[in-house]
Amino acid sequence: MAELRLLTYNVRSLRDDADAVAAVIRACQPDVVAVQEAPRKLRWRSQRAALARKSGLVVATADRPGGLMVMTSLAAKVLSTRVATLPKSRDLHQRAVTVAELELRGSRWAVASVHFSLDADERQRHLAPLWAAVEGVSAPLVVAGDINEEPDKPVWQSLAARLQDAYAVAPDGPADTFRARQPRRRIDAVFADPSVEVVGCHAVQGVASDASPGVTRELLAAASDHLPVLAVLRQGRR
Repeated sequence: MAELRLLTYNVRSLRDDADAVAAVIRACQPDVVAVQEAPRKLRWRSQRAALARKSGLVVATADRPGGLMVMTSLAAKVLSTRVATLPKSRDLHQRAVTVAELELRGSRWAVASVHFSLDADERQRHLAPLWAAVEGVSAPLVVAGDINEEPDKPVWQSLAARLQDAYAVAPDGPADTFRARQPRRRIDAVFADPSVEVVGCHAVQGVASDASPGVTRELLAAASDHLPVLAVLRQGRR
């Protein structure tokens, strides 16, 4: 059965320590990384390429809007990519969704990186265009990113009604992702197609129980204000 080791990570535009971000990613050994707050200003392409190189990965998507990016290992073959901007409210950031359809070890996946608004009403308005943006993907869908609300809120619950909240299904370590120095909120997540088996999921907190050796709390705090979430997904249930 084919497994996907997926990391989702808000890297805060690499405003902190880009080398620490890359070190965290390398230690987690992902096949695919859904990135939020990827660099999107001066030299954004070269900054993204440098992060991928230092992380031992390659850039799979090359779209600036919304500060989103998908990176993959060399084992993954990118079949197609798409990006869609979401309706923008005045005085708020432009939001988007970026999707990479890929093949990994004989199985196909569609991975979408998302970063929802800080505004609750705008988050709700973005659900319908998000689903429209991923309509027609030809592989099991995984939506990963910074939801900017917690699991008891409406947008999170809408996502979990259509897809599996990976941590809720198979928690194998800590849950909270924000803020990195003292995590007390779970606002970053991986949601997987119902046909996919969730083997495990946790927030990488740099503690012994989070199953991510080589990552320390100090390294995570230096990298970003968010902690990454690592999920292992499998196609073909037993």
